[in-house]
Amino acid sequence: MFHQKLTYIHNNPVEAGFVEKAEDWLYSSAGNFYGKNGLIELSYII
Repeated sequence: MFHQKLTYIHNNPVEAGFVEKAEDWLYSSAGNFYGKNGLIELSYII
């Protein structure tokens, strides 16, 4: 369920037509999942 909701949130800027890929949205943590650095450092507890 967590991954489903996270994917939905990450894809909002794509669906709105702001970017072509979720990881390109500056204010999203999606880039962190693709090995890019975001605006803040994230640590995950799963």
